[in-house]
Amino acid sequence: MIYVDADACPVKTEIERVGSRHKIKMFIVSNGGIRPSQNPFVETVTVPDGPDVADMWIADRAGHGDVVITSDIPLAARCVENGALVLKHNGEPLTEANIGNILATRDLMADMRASDPFLQGGGKPFSKTDRSRFLNALETALRKAAQ
Repeated sequence: MIYVDADACPVKTEIERVGSRHKIKMFIVSNGGIRPSQNPFVETVTVPDGPDVADMWIADRAGHGDVVITSDIPLAARCVENGALVLKHNGEPLTEANIGNILATRDLMADMRASDPFLQGGGKPFSKTDRSRFLNALETALRKAAQ
C-alpha cells in the first residue's frame, strides 16, 4: 500500500498515476480540502483537525511492504521504524541509515529558529527535476516493497 501525507503534497497526481499502474491501494490522508479521487485504487481519508492527527493515522497503519510519502520527518522516523519505505516529495529516501541524522538536524534547526527570530528557513521551490527524481524513486520503492 501507499500512504500519502497529502497536506501540501505536490506529487499526488504522480503518486496516483504510478500506484494505479502497479495496481496498489493508495490512502490519501489529510485534514480536509482534498478532492476525492474517482480512482478505485485511491481512498481519500479525512482525519479530524488537530496536531499530527494525519501523521498518527499513517504511522499506526504503515509497515513492512508499504510506501509512505511525506516530508514530515517525525512521521518518517516512525514509519521507517515500522519497516515502511519512506520517500520525501522530492524523491529523497528516508531510511534507517539516514533518518537519525535528518531528525537531529531538523530539531537543531527548530531550536536555532526559536532562539533567533531573524533566522528564517524556507525550502527551495519544487522543480521539474524534483518531480522526475520523485517518479524514479517511487518506481524503485514500489519494486522493492513488492519483494
